[in-house]
Amino acid sequence: MRESNIYILLISFFVIITSNSYAAVLPDERIDLLYHGYDGGGAQIDGPSILVRKNIGTSVSVSANYYVDMVSSASIDVEATASPYSEERKETGFTGQYMVDRSTINIGYTSSKENDYDASTYSFGVDQSFFGDLTTLGFGVSFGEDIVGQNTDPTYERTLQRRKYSINASQIVTKNLLASLSFDSVSDQCLNLTQEQSCLNNPYRSVRYLSGTGGYLYQSELYPHTRNSDALGLRAIYYLPYRASVRIEARQFADSWGIEADNVELRYLHPYRDQWLFEVKYRVYQQTAADFYADLFPYRDAQNFLARDKELSPFSSNTIGLGVTYKIPAGVIPWFDKSTANLYWDHFNIDYDDFRDARVSPTDYAAGEEPLYSLQADVIRLYFSFWF
Repeated sequence: MRESNIYILLISFFVIITSNSYAAVLPDERIDLLYHGYDGGGAQIDGPSILVRKNIGTSVSVSANYYVDMVSSASIDVEATASPYSEERKETGFTGQYMVDRSTINIGYTSSKENDYDASTYSFGVDQSFFGDLTTLGFGVSFGEDIVGQNTDPTYERTLQRRKYSINASQIVTKNLLASLSFDSVSDQCLNLTQEQSCLNNPYRSVRYLSGTGGYLYQSELYPHTRNSDALGLRAIYYLPYRASVRIEARQFADSWGIEADNVELRYLHPYRDQWLFEVKYRVYQQTAADFYADLFPYRDAQNFLARDKELSPFSSNTIGLGVTYKIPAGVIPWFDKSTANLYWDHFNIDYDDFRDARVSPTDYAAGEEPLYSLQADVIRLYFSFWF
C-alpha cells in the first residue's frame, strides 16, 4: 500500500514541473532523469524516474514517463501492529497534446502497480486562451479504477473507482504579475462491498480500543464506502526587476469525512549570473480530524466507522525547502541544445494533535496518555533535463 500521502504530494512537484503546458504553445522537447528520495518516520522511499517529451509537427506533443518507488518501512503504524516490510511500485504514464489555434487538448493515461495495489487513470482536458493570450481557461476530468489487495490474504480484493473534475483560470494581470485560480472536485467510491468491508483504508492498519482492564486491544479499521472532496487554490507569480520572482499559493480543502485543511506556500527564486537559479520556500499546513477518527476508542465497535490513520487526525506541518538549478554550458553534453542539473531538498516537521505513540511501554504510560507523535522527514530530488 502507498506509504504516505504527504510524500506523494511532495514528490509530485517533479511531475508538475515536467508536465506544465500553456494554451496554444507546445512544450519543449526534452528528457528528464530524476532520482527521488524520502527518509522520515521510519520509512525510506527512493527510486528513479525518466520522462521523454517529443513534438510531432507543430500541433502535437507526446510524452512518456516511467517512475519507480522502492519502499522500506518500519513506520509507527507498522511497528505498533505489524512487521517491517519492503515493496516496489512501478508507474508508467503517457500524455498527448493537440494544439489547434488558441486551444490545447490534453489526454493522458497512467498505470501504477505494486504487489498489493494496481491503479489505472485516464485523463482529458482542454485549455483555451482569450484576449490576446492574456487569459486562459481550462477544464479537466480524470477517471480511475484501482484494485486493492492484501499480501496476507490472496482472496482479498477491493475495487475503488475514482473521479476528478478540475476547472482553472489564469490571468496575466500586469507585465510582472501572473495569477491563477483552480477548483478540484474528487469522488472516490468503493464498488460491490458489504457494509463490513472497506476499500479506502490501508487493509493492514488497525484501531485500538480500551480493554476494560486498563490496557487496550486492536481491531481492523472500517471506513465509509465513499469520499467526496473539494479544493480551491489561488496562485500568483510576481517577477521582480532583477529577474527574480516571488510565488505564493493558498489552498483550502474540505471533504465529506469532516476534514478541513488549508495551506500557504511562499517561494522566492533568484538567478545568479546566467547559469544559476536558487530557490527557497516555506509552507504551512494544518487540518482537522475525520469525523470517525480516534486515537483510542472506548470499546470494541464503538461506532459505525473506525479509523486510526494519523493522516486523518488533526495535525499541522511546516516545510522548508531549498533548490538550485545549474545551466550546463553548451557543448559539454553533445547532441542536446541545452541541459540543466537540478537539486531540491525539502524538510518538514509534522506535529499530531491527537495521535499518540503506542510503541511505548504500557507500564510507563496508561492507555491514552502516551506521548503525542511527531514526525520529521527529508525529501531529495536530483534530476537532469536535456533539451533537443
